[in-house]
Amino acid sequence: MMHGCKKILHIDLEIYSDVDLAEAGLYRYVESPVFEILLVQYAFDSGPVLVADLASGDVFPEDVRAALSDPETVKVAHNCAFERACLHQALGVYMPPEEWQDTMVLCAMSGLPQSLDAAGAALGLERQKIKEGVSLISYFCKPCKPTISNGGRTRNLPHHAPDKWSRFRAYGLRDVEVERAIYDRLGSFPVPEWEQRVRCLDARINERGVGVDVDLAEAAVAVNDAAVGAYAAELRKLTGLDNPNSVAQLKGWLEVVGLPVDSLNKATVADLLATTSDPVIRRVLSLRALMGKTSVKKYNAMLAAASPNDSRLRGMMQYYGAGRTGRWAGRIVQPQNLPQNHLDDIGDVRELVRERDLDTLGLLFDSVPDVLSQLIRTALVAQNGGTFLVADYSAIEARVIAYLAGEKWRMDVFAQGGDIYCSSASQMFHVPVVKHGVNGHLRQKGKIAELACGYGGGVAALRAFGADKMGLSEEEMSQIVTNWRAASPTIPKFWRDAEKAAKKALENPGRVFRLPCGAAYRKDSDALRLRLPSGRVLSYWAARLDDDGSIVFMAQNQTTRKWEKAETWGGKLVENIVQAYARDCLAVAMLRLEEAGFRICFSVHDELICEEPVGGRPWEEMARIMGLPIEWAPGLLLRADGYQTKFYMKD
Repeated sequence: MMHGCKKILHIDLEIYSDVDLAEAGLYRYVESPVFEILLVQYAFDSGPVLVADLASGDVFPEDVRAALSDPETVKVAHNCAFERACLHQALGVYMPPEEWQDTMVLCAMSGLPQSLDAAGAALGLERQKIKEGVSLISYFCKPCKPTISNGGRTRNLPHHAPDKWSRFRAYGLRDVEVERAIYDRLGSFPVPEWEQRVRCLDARINERGVGVDVDLAEAAVAVNDAAVGAYAAELRKLTGLDNPNSVAQLKGWLEVVGLPVDSLNKATVADLLATTSDPVIRRVLSLRALMGKTSVKKYNAMLAAASPNDSRLRGMMQYYGAGRTGRWAGRIVQPQNLPQNHLDDIGDVRELVRERDLDTLGLLFDSVPDVLSQLIRTALVAQNGGTFLVADYSAIEARVIAYLAGEKWRMDVFAQGGDIYCSSASQMFHVPVVKHGVNGHLRQKGKIAELACGYGGGVAALRAFGADKMGLSEEEMSQIVTNWRAASPTIPKFWRDAEKAAKKALENPGRVFRLPCGAAYRKDSDALRLRLPSGRVLSYWAARLDDDGSIVFMAQNQTTRKWEKAETWGGKLVENIVQAYARDCLAVAMLRLEEAGFRICFSVHDELICEEPVGGRPWEEMARIMGLPIEWAPGLLLRADGYQTKFYMKD
């Protein structure tokens, strides 16, 4: 990753905009008419960190401007998408992602936190990010509330608080120092050439964006407001309460009618509906459930982020969002967790919403908020008369784990186009299982076993996938785990091999310990590294063997965001390998599709969505390219299925 004798520009910007960056995203943020660069903090190579105070009258530094346009100068920033978008907006010059390096990505690749302050703390850098920065950004970079004491102004300028501005300048300078220290520490991290191209492709996909049906989104918000208003009016009539949406008031009413409750969460309301027969109480609870369904939050996010120039939403994907495996994460509307759609005649239902026909919607459906929730995907649309080509890998994790573990019967199932859930159940119970046919009732047990058991999961994992709700007893679940492992013995062996190799690497720093699948562990001075057959490296920072012999490492808790000790084991190590391997297959397919002229708009798990012009190619051509062999995965059978649609949905 280090760039030899090339000049390096480390750069960080402080920006003013009246658009909420977290809510509307980067690309809408820079489109604000009042967007302005306040400070340019920068350093060349190991030279002093300098600041150009544009807000106080400095001009944009000519040497920085020249370096930004020089392909031989490496530009480095933390979350460089921000600097690239802001500089493009301010200078009117597009800056190719190939010329930039991102210390946030380097942190993710090393298993470190991705925020600058947390990464600096985890690395124990001598100079840390200044904590006061959050309040200073709030003061200078965002609109302020007009008050009598501030003279009714809506923006704070440097002369309004010279001492704060001085500290703000110091904060920006420190950010460059921290970013440069991270780059000096991590800049030599090995990144395959093809992965560098994936990073740059991701940048261009985010810049391309995807169309939003603004009319549908606005109509959905209006229909939801009208429906919730109608539900609230009916609740007031039934209960006599002033504010039936108040949890305290409704709990009081339920106590009066003989149903005292501690909570009115979704689970409690569902339990009450299952146990009470009084029609009035049931209707009140049903209305409460309807009002509690959040169906427009993502519509509002789309409307906030869509560009007023072309109604496209940009910046929806986060490259290396999952630091352990490198998989993509979603931003703004979080496409990875959009509600599924199961509506018949979904196009007609969309039109009813676009026409804001609440009466017809109320006649056709029990829950208007649920309808709006199912239509969220469809607000993402192909523009200019084009169409979406949607294709996703069929059972890719099941294919990859069978391939890497060498479980032949599983690979044969995929080679013959079989149903892995039926085949798994057949292997487990030693009887033929056919979907909708002989012993078809066993397919569901095969499915939950596949989902729960592949990475070492047991009864608790089965329960998490709903096995207990299917009526399975503890004993039956335990037997399913036993049967599944017995039917695929090479996969439990894969777990054991991975854990053994990782432990040997920790005991013997510097030595390489290979797995039969071609992946290899090695411990260096910073982390336990796993090199995948693709050449990409996964990291477990500060990994070691704990006192009890278990594998522990440092990681950011995804709930508390704290940097703390985490534990891993064979099944979890294999999960990381399989998911990272599947991710790399998807990444190779993305490169191939772009080279073939397909325009990827976004991805969702193992699915790609391309926008094809009128008269363009069919989805089958896209799926064919996704199924092509990969050099570092000889013999892996990849298959993609797909469909064509004017608006995004689950087929």
